[in-house]
Amino acid sequence: MAKQFPQIEEAHRKFIEEQHVFFTGSAGPEGRVNISPKGMDSLRVLGPGRIVWMNLTGSGNETAGHLMEVNRITLMWCSFTTRPMILRTYGTARVLHAGDNGWDDLAALFPAHRSARQIFDVSVDMVQTSCGYAVPFMQYQSDRDTMQKWVDGKSDEDIRSYWAEKNQSTIDGKPTGVPV
Repeated sequence: MAKQFPQIEEAHRKFIEEQHVFFTGSAGPEGRVNISPKGMDSLRVLGPGRIVWMNLTGSGNETAGHLMEVNRITLMWCSFTTRPMILRTYGTARVLHAGDNGWDDLAALFPAHRSARQIFDVSVDMVQTSCGYAVPFMQYQSDRDTMQKWVDGKSDEDIRSYWAEKNQSTIDGKPTGVPV
């Protein structure tokens, strides 16, 4: 039932934009594989072979560390509503931090967020769809406001201190490259 495509087609883009959550998958050459859920208004499809997502502060920073070692990434969306489908994009990613060449242009695509750690500029080399028949129905209620409340209670220095404490290395002890 799975089908592969060399690029993101218009129907794929539309499906991606309809979803409220996506998942990232990455791994270094050894150690743990990471799968993380992502939400908020943090992802844009920029073309048939390009996706960017603004990565906000979290309790870990596995994807960035993995990409420093092995430049490969998978993004996945699945429908929890009427259309039973799973869509994955496979590719590589360039990691940008505030101050890097290209950051300002890409950051302007998203709502401003003081806890933006990185932007991942993903080059897609394959898209795969599959049925999703076993994915349960779930209803979207709203985005959580927990992240924004956390950020509102912190100074920029507090956020950088959190990055220094929690986001400098992966759970396997590899560097993530996040500046503090």
